[in-house]
Amino acid sequence: MKSSQDLRANLRSIDHRSYPAYKDLKGQYDFGSFVLSIDHVQGDPFASPSRLSVLVSGKKAGFPAEYYDTYPKRITLQDHLTRLFAAQLASGSKQAKGSGKSGLLGASRCGQEVLERTACRVQEGSVTLRFEAGFPARGRTIDARELEKMLFDILPDCVHASLYFQKINKNRLKAAIELCEDQQYIREQLPALGLCAFLANGSVLPRQSGVSDRPMQDAVAFQSPASMEVTLNLPNRGPVMGMGIPKGITLFVGGGYHGKSTVLQALQYGVYNHIGGDGRELVITDESAWKLRSEDGRSVTGVDISPFIRQLPGRRDTRHFSTEDASGSTSQAANLMESMESGSTLLLIDEDTSATNFMIRDKLMQQVVAPEEEPIIPFIERVRSLYEDFGISSVIVAGSSGSYFHVADTVVQMKEYVPYDITGRAKEAAAAFPVFSARQGKFPTYSANRCPKANAAVKRDDRLKLKAMGTHELLLGRDAVELRYLEQLRDSEQTMALACLLKYLQLQTMDGKKNMAALADQLEALLDTQGLEGLFERGDVRSSLARPRRQEILACVNRYRQLII
Repeated sequence: MKSSQDLRANLRSIDHRSYPAYKDLKGQYDFGSFVLSIDHVQGDPFASPSRLSVLVSGKKAGFPAEYYDTYPKRITLQDHLTRLFAAQLASGSKQAKGSGKSGLLGASRCGQEVLERTACRVQEGSVTLRFEAGFPARGRTIDARELEKMLFDILPDCVHASLYFQKINKNRLKAAIELCEDQQYIREQLPALGLCAFLANGSVLPRQSGVSDRPMQDAVAFQSPASMEVTLNLPNRGPVMGMGIPKGITLFVGGGYHGKSTVLQALQYGVYNHIGGDGRELVITDESAWKLRSEDGRSVTGVDISPFIRQLPGRRDTRHFSTEDASGSTSQAANLMESMESGSTLLLIDEDTSATNFMIRDKLMQQVVAPEEEPIIPFIERVRSLYEDFGISSVIVAGSSGSYFHVADTVVQMKEYVPYDITGRAKEAAAAFPVFSARQGKFPTYSANRCPKANAAVKRDDRLKLKAMGTHELLLGRDAVELRYLEQLRDSEQTMALACLLKYLQLQTMDGKKNMAALADQLEALLDTQGLEGLFERGDVRSSLARPRRQEILACVNRYRQLII
């Protein structure tokens, strides 16, 4: 390993040379209190910034072992340090004069969720922090003096202020770790209490706006109805009361703009831990929860949708259904069957984003159009068997049809953002109306043994283009994968990780023998032991990836239009 003085000498020796001479700087340099690694150097001033990392040994970093002795606490510590480092870079860096991305210094921008990221990794107390830097240039000529300022003046100050236990605000870090312990406690208690979700009293569910995920000021704080209130004795906060949503079928109803969809949105994001002050930090949902919706135009490959869609016109087989342009009902059926493949045990459904004919067929329509003439078996006829046969609960938001009163175990009315348990009243009213349908019984048998094969067009090539367009789309080579309807995807870094994961699956694991569940198991085992870093054989880890859930990984695979089964 070279010393920091070697780096300084190298910088001065290449000053004013052509830009590619920067590549001579690749390697590790000992700065005494930390090690700087220049992992990837950009090809020109206008290319993606160079990738660097710093390593602070466990002895020097000094973080107590009890702050990273479990996976959730380690992820929380990493998230906290990433935020601190990014804030230091933002306040301490100044844009260097020069071409292209000269002088840029940046680290991951974390949102309201706590996610595992390649930006920071804590291992046995040692801290690795990855970031990006735009190596300065004048035209296409190296400006080494500016880079020397970045690496020897700005960077050490940022590292010392954010990656050492003795230097940071210990109370804030302790609060983040304690919140994580409380959140994890709630997650672990949900199954034992027969719950699929918990919303603490006092939570602030509405957001500032459609473009801001921060809590709305002066919003109505959440307050559970007494009949659904449970008390959890958290390790740090002590007794906390809130609404426990029981396993089974729960229906949220109410007038428009009264908060039904706001609750559902909080639940769909409750699969992640949130930072303190978010307002939803004690809204905890079954980690496997899946937001089920229709998705017109999506690609479907080899999915058995026969439990919901019988033989289609032209005798199209629905036991191995494929299409390049799914309708609302066929896409929602495929989404549901794929969620079962991924192991989801909770479905979150909003009628506003569902295909009406997939959700319900009223009595009058059944009389006019005979059941044997309708290929769709609506969700209302399967929702009970999904729970009784597979343990899959459903939380449904409805405002236009009362048919689900017949099958719901719990009915909650939202009125001016306040929930009321109206189960008794709803059941009494439903008894006066004819039952929606006579067809019930066990969930029909279906096939869930799809074994994808690798696409030969995907090469083992570092130059294969991988790109994320927000959370809406990714590129794998020339192939676009549409993700805009994966509503629980929260960060563009998750999208970029999905691109890397899809490439890895194509090259390493898809052999036509492993089914989707086996592929997910194998991939999760790799991520659990090595993190996202395990995807990079040559060690040049991207600094801006965030781990997606198992559900989003398989959903991405299912939306890959070149999928071969």
